[in-house]
Amino acid sequence: MLTIYGHPMSTCTRKVLTTVTELALPHELHLVDFAKSEHKQEPHLSRQPFGRIPAIDHDGFAMFESRAICRYLNEVGGGALAPADAHGRARMEQWLSVEASEFSGNAMKFVYHHMFRRPQEDAVLETAGKGLEAALRAVEPTLGKQLYLAGEQFTLADIAFMPYVEYTMGTPVKDIYAQYPAFMSWWGRVSERPSWRKVAGRA
Repeated sequence: MLTIYGHPMSTCTRKVLTTVTELALPHELHLVDFAKSEHKQEPHLSRQPFGRIPAIDHDGFAMFESRAICRYLNEVGGGALAPADAHGRARMEQWLSVEASEFSGNAMKFVYHHMFRRPQEDAVLETAGKGLEAALRAVEPTLGKQLYLAGEQFTLADIAFMPYVEYTMGTPVKDIYAQYPAFMSWWGRVSERPSWRKVAGRA
């Protein structure tokens, strides 16, 4: 059995939940309540030494870090969420790297400020906004000529971006997104996938 230790509102847990839902992998979600700081306490620290979520246990095989988990689950689940060719896989990895290094950290500044009520300084939000725009300028030409980040196939790269876009759509970042029509068309496609509607609580 695959057990996911996380929380359904967590961005990184949502990546893993979307992956298993797309792949139809049987699983159970073991709630780690971050409102009670359970992610910073045992027994969770034994699963995830950095005190974050999610972590998994798959028939005794334990691991943490959401992107690594998603890659692993895709492999054991048949590989449908990664391109079959080397070029496609390389493109997927490229955008996974962009999400991790250029997008999610900047997006979370707005999530903290507008949704989690953890105020960020104006200068921090300004810098984060510029970072998001740089990422969007990079991705817009790609999405202007193909359906998904790695090509015509929905992949782990798309999944990685989705939780952050979902949350920032409820912040002023939505106005930044509106300036990038190809990105918005992509979001319209991926946000209506049955897997995401289920994970985001819109099914």
